[in-house]
Amino acid sequence: MARYARRVKLQRDRFLRRGDYIYGSFVKPEIVDGYINAVNPGDRSDTLGRFPFSTRNVDDAVDAASRGGRSWRRVGLMERAAAVRRFRDHLAAQQEPLARVVSRETGKPLWEARQEVATSVRAIDLYLDDGLALIAPRLIEEIGGRTDYVPRGVVAMVCPYNVPALLGSTLSAAAILGGNALVMKPSKFTPGTGQFIAELWDRCKLPRGVFNLVLGSASVIGQRLISNPGIDALIFHGSAEAAREIRRTLADRPEVATLFQCGGKGQALVLDDAEIDRAVYEVLVGAFLSSGQRHNSTARVIVTERVFETFTSQLLRRVRNVRVGYFTDPDVFMGPLISEIFRARFRKYNTNLIARGHTALLEGDGIEVPGFRGNYVRPGIFRVNWENGHPFLGEEPPGPVLLIYRVKGIEEAVQLHNQSVFRGATAVFTRPDNPHLPELRDALRTGVLNVNRGTIGSSLRLPAVGMGRSSNGIPAGVEAMRFLTAPRASLTEPRPFDPAALVPGIGWEQQQPHGDDTDPG
Repeated sequence: MARYARRVKLQRDRFLRRGDYIYGSFVKPEIVDGYINAVNPGDRSDTLGRFPFSTRNVDDAVDAASRGGRSWRRVGLMERAAAVRRFRDHLAAQQEPLARVVSRETGKPLWEARQEVATSVRAIDLYLDDGLALIAPRLIEEIGGRTDYVPRGVVAMVCPYNVPALLGSTLSAAAILGGNALVMKPSKFTPGTGQFIAELWDRCKLPRGVFNLVLGSASVIGQRLISNPGIDALIFHGSAEAAREIRRTLADRPEVATLFQCGGKGQALVLDDAEIDRAVYEVLVGAFLSSGQRHNSTARVIVTERVFETFTSQLLRRVRNVRVGYFTDPDVFMGPLISEIFRARFRKYNTNLIARGHTALLEGDGIEVPGFRGNYVRPGIFRVNWENGHPFLGEEPPGPVLLIYRVKGIEEAVQLHNQSVFRGATAVFTRPDNPHLPELRDALRTGVLNVNRGTIGSSLRLPAVGMGRSSNGIPAGVEAMRFLTAPRASLTEPRPFDPAALVPGIGWEQQQPHGDDTDPG
């Protein structure tokens, strides 16, 4: 009982709601257009509070960014790097408090939130090293050439809920390092994480208006931000359907640079010579970490028939042992889904699978965690009888759902894989010396290809470009520095003017015809 009381106290620590962050100050809306209710998905009786939002604040934030950006773009690279390094140091010093806010808002286990924040610190180090090198001026002395990477201007950033600390901190750091001013809108599910990041930037002594934060729903505040004529670039993480609507909104503004990361989840291929234990572990973690809510979570695993039964039976045995529970429990692997609506969507999707003739190997359903009223579910695993005309290749499975496909061999596996609408990340499990591996690498149409590592394994040092509807082809990772700046090429001619070197036919030395009374003035 004492242990439960300590957990309740920890989860219900008071959260100060400070509002939006505009032009160097936290401000509450004067005119409120609505509220977002921040609730702990692991215990819905624990509320972080109601956060008001205002479309007027969005316009004020973009205007503030425009004013702040005019001075910040003239600041040198080293001074920008110093500011970002201060942010990195504040983030490193506040890892534990931020991790607890992330867990409380998303429900992910505390150990996972701690990993996310620690990864954020390392990622900013990478931007300060490799990222700076990408946007440093380039000189070609023999032709008098130079390339400078100049800021885009006002960058709007719409963040998701699944890794809110990682994306919110690293992409804001990258945008500011590139000389831009930023207006960031966190997910409606993670306003506290967004506010925490704003508080860290507030300590960095930036010029007013360089960093701005607006809270609210995507349908109101996100739409207002994206449609504001003052933005010069947009970073969007969300669904492909939302990206399609954004394209319509920006149809008359093709000059706005856009980076879409639309997820859709990843796929895994388990071949005849795979190390089964490794494949089972990587697929399990890839499919169900973060309750299957990452953009690159493993949603589909394609298994050759020779190892199908062995792989499937071992996977089911291992998944049945997965612990689902509240974020403070150190032995929990998986927390809740982000909302009750998402849990309903998860259940409906599973029901639809069965209705279309597919087989539930492990039927995902809601569960109760003693002491906590949350959005908890068990993982679902389904064998897809993909020959029946309903292969479920055109949509993103919601939450911890894994679809298993049985194929005859490599060729059929590749064909099935490449039919998927989303191809952001693919994991292949096989011997590293498999002679067919080079051919397989060439045949798989995917943005990320990991061999004997799961789909959620990634490095920011490497450009990641989702294929299909997973992105619009703009690389993420440290390569995002190139997106956040625009190359400006220039040539300088150091030699004096030489009339002898002119091109033919312009009559440079020809005298003006006699009698021409044209007034040269």
